[in-house]
Amino acid sequence: MGPPGDAVLVSYELIRDQGILVILPEGPLRTDDFEALSQAVDDYIVSDGALTGVMISARKFPGWEDFSGFLSHLRFIKENNRDIDKVAAVTDSAFLSIMPRVVDLFVSADVRHFAFGQRDEAMAWLTSGLAES
Repeated sequence: MGPPGDAVLVSYELIRDQGILVILPEGPLRTDDFEALSQAVDDYIVSDGALTGVMISARKFPGWEDFSGFLSHLRFIKENNRDIDKVAAVTDSAFLSIMPRVVDLFVSADVRHFAFGQRDEAMAWLTSGLAES
């Protein structure tokens, strides 16, 4: 076991029956965090197919621990772009509220911003259309 500083700062929940990955960053994002997320996503895609959506939920965006963490974030988005239909940024952070406009340049997923208190609305949007597919 590593030192206390090695604690995972990004928790996640995979809602398998709906194909939704909920990411909950609790501290600056690191390379290790995206490696764990990538493994979970890869395992899901192999067994169940593409994710319906991803929700990133953080009252405030914690940033990245270092440039390597930032690059890992970009690599995670690029590698999973084909397998994710929708991304909901649920936050009061000004930085993440502009994310849909920035991310649209890099991914084909539909990306929308919701205020932190609108988690239920974000989940409804992510799961809309599931019964039709």
